Amino acid sequence: MKIYGLIGKNIDYSFSRHYFTEKFEKEQIPAVYRNFDLSSIENLKNVLAENPGLQGLNVTIPYKEEIIPYLDALDPVAQEIGAVNTIKIETNGRLTGYNTDHYGFVESLKPHLTPGHTHALILGTGGASKAIAYGLTQLDVAFKFVSRTPKPGELSYPELTREILDKHRLIVNTTPLGTTPNIASYPAVPAQHFTSRHLIFDLIYNPADTMLMKLGREKDAKVFNGRKMLELQAEKAWEIWTKKS
Repeated sequence: MKIYGLIGKNIDYSFSRHYFTEKFEKEQIPAVYRNFDLSSIENLKNVLAENPGLQGLNVTIPYKEEIIPYLDALDPVAQEIGAVNTIKIETNGRLTGYNTDHYGFVESLKPHLTPGHTHALILGTGGASKAIAYGLTQLDVAFKFVSRTPKPGELSYPELTREILDKHRLIVNTTPLGTTPNIASYPAVPAQHFTSRHLIFDLIYNPADTMLMKLGREKDAKVFNGRKMLELQAEKAWEIWTKKS
């Protein structure tokens, strides 16, 4: 039987296992999807050795960047982004890395964008943020990264003034702050400056309604979570896994 799976850390909550298990049952696909919870990315070699039927893997926090040195090849888009969330295991055992996050992000964001969303703030600078930056570039939306430990050219949370928020009307949270069970937390963005002109995209999907989204809604901002993005990137990953080399 063919095996697919997810590698990450503390991934019991995983969307992917539920999504693909349901997909396999519904479409009568003879395959299983497993979670591989790794304390270190070095344990990837054990996963590969112990699961000879493995066809493909999804990659989540915190390994989207750490995985790259363990791969044999990178799709050009994944190379440009600098992060991988999908691995295809070729028939000869070679591992090729792809990024489908940017596709899921762009396609789920498009229906909500208006001409006023010309500038964005990306909250967080991890692996997911790189795919978001790539997607915003595709959409011709200027952006700034916001970090607790900003590098040159990035913003810190205390720097976020009303003026900056008024210019950057698209807010994308790529941090895990607010994920179950820590649902009261959220990135330290000054929510008092949100307005009805803001669009807040929280990549978190568990819970479906995060604290950041609630704070945005209180100011009449348009808010939505990462569920649709995950569904779209998962289907794109399935395309990659099942296409012929």
